[in-house]
Amino acid sequence: MVYSLNNGGVFVGLLVLLLPVFFPNLFTPLGHASPSIFSEWNTPKPRHLPLLKGALQHKTKYGQRSDLWSPLASQGYKPCFDSPTTHVLPKKSEGYIQVFLDGGLNQQRMGICDAVAVAKILNATLVIPHLEVNPVWKDSSSFSEIFDVDHFIDVLKDEISIVKELPKEYSWSSREYYATAIRATRIKTAPVHASANWYLENVIPVLQSYGIAAIAPFSHRLAFEEVSRDIQRLRCKVNFQALTFVPHIKSLGDALVSRLCYPSGKYLRERTSENERQGDGKFVVLHLRFDKDMAAHSACDFGGGKAEKLALAKYRQVLWQGRVLNSQFTDEELRNQGRCPLTPEEIGLLLTALGFDNSTRLYLASHKVYGGEARISTLRKLFPFMEDKKSLASAEERAKIDGKASLLAALDYYVSMKSDIFISASPGNMHNALVGHRTYENLKTIKPSMTLLGQLFLNKSMGWSEFQQAVQEGHRNRQGQIRLRKKKQSIYTYPAPDCMCQA
Repeated sequence: MVYSLNNGGVFVGLLVLLLPVFFPNLFTPLGHASPSIFSEWNTPKPRHLPLLKGALQHKTKYGQRSDLWSPLASQGYKPCFDSPTTHVLPKKSEGYIQVFLDGGLNQQRMGICDAVAVAKILNATLVIPHLEVNPVWKDSSSFSEIFDVDHFIDVLKDEISIVKELPKEYSWSSREYYATAIRATRIKTAPVHASANWYLENVIPVLQSYGIAAIAPFSHRLAFEEVSRDIQRLRCKVNFQALTFVPHIKSLGDALVSRLCYPSGKYLRERTSENERQGDGKFVVLHLRFDKDMAAHSACDFGGGKAEKLALAKYRQVLWQGRVLNSQFTDEELRNQGRCPLTPEEIGLLLTALGFDNSTRLYLASHKVYGGEARISTLRKLFPFMEDKKSLASAEERAKIDGKASLLAALDYYVSMKSDIFISASPGNMHNALVGHRTYENLKTIKPSMTLLGQLFLNKSMGWSEFQQAVQEGHRNRQGQIRLRKKKQSIYTYPAPDCMCQA
C-alpha cells in the first residue's frame, strides 16, 4: 500500500513537471493579457470590507462635488516652445541620423523627441524613427501608423530636416543590416542620458566618414542637464505639438469622448436622478496599470491567497532570477514605504474618498488587468458607469486597432488628454507622459500618494470618515499643481520651467 501511494506521488509529480511541456499556454507569462488559470484558483475578495461598506453608503455633498470638478485656476505659467533665436536651417546637413526605438508607445514617444533634439545638435537630417516590435506587446505598428507623419514634418520644418525614408544610396542601412554583423555606421555605445558633447564627439566623425549614423539602442540616451534652452524647448515642441495621432485614432477618440460626455442608451446606462445629472458632460480617466509583470515585480500581497503568491513568486523568478529587491521586504514594510501598486479595489476607495460617487463617468484606460473581471468587480460596484474602449465602441469601429497595443495605448492617451480629470494608479511611462502633457496644458491630474495610502490601508481599525479625511488632506496639493523640474528629472514629466513661460 505504501509502495502504491509512493508511486502515485511520483506520477503526480511527473504530471506537474510535464504540464508546461504539453500545455504551455497555461504557464505562459501573461503580464499583459488574461491571468493564468493558476492565478485564479482563489478569486480575490475585497480586502478592506469596512471601508468598502462606508464607500458604498457615501453620498457626496453638492459643494464638494462642484469643487472636485472645477478646472485648475491659472498657476502663473503658460506653454512656450518657440526659441528666442531665429530658425534658419543650415544649407548643408552633416548626414542622416537613424534611431531604433524599443519599449512601449510612451517610451518611444520620448525617444522620438530626443531623436529630433540629437539631429538638431548634430545638424543632421533625421530619418523617421523606426519603432521596434516590443517582445511583450508584439505590436509591429510603424511610426506612420500611429503618428501623423506629414504634420510631424511640417511643424518641425524650420527646426531640422526630416525625411520619410533614406535615399537609394543609403537603402542598405536597415535594421536587418545591423542585426547580422558589427557595422561601422552603428552607434551602440551611447550612454544613458548622454550629453550633447558626447554626440558631437562620437557621432559627427561617423557622419563625416559615411554620411549616415544609426543609433541603437536609443531609449533615454539624451541628458536633461547641460542642454541648451533651445534644445529643451525643441523637445517640448516635438512632444506637445508635433506628435499628433493619425486621423482615425483622433476620430475614434472624439467619438468615445462624446459618448462619455453625452451618453445615449446604446453605449451607457441611462442616468435619471438630479444628483447624477450634476456631472453631465464631465468624465474621469483612470489609468489602471495592474498587469502581472507589475504585480510580480512589486512582491506585494494582493489577496489572492497562497495560489496567487506562489504563481507570482514563480513568475518573478523566471523573469528576474532573484534580482527583485522588493522580495527582501515583508508586505507590510513595502506598503509602509509606498512600494505596492494600488489594486482596483484600493483605487476605487481612493476615488470615493476624494468625492467621486456612483454617478461618476469613469473611463478605464488599461490593458487587461491581472485577475480579470474578478479583480475589478469591487471597483465596478463603486462606479457602475465605468466604461472602456470595448463598451463604448463597436467591434467595427475598433477593427483598425484591435490587437495592436500601441494603437490601443494611443487611443487611451488621446481620451486621457480630453478628460476633465486624470488619475493614474501607479507610476510608469504612460503616467509620466500624461502628467507632463496635462501639466503643460494646466489640466487637473490627481497623483496618488502611494506612501500615505499604503499606510492607511494597513490600518484595519480605521473607519470611513477618518479614512476620507486623511485622503482628502493628503491629496489637497496633488491635483495638478505645477512642480518645477529638479535636477536629473525628466522634462517630459516636469515641463516647467524649461518649456513654460511665466504668464
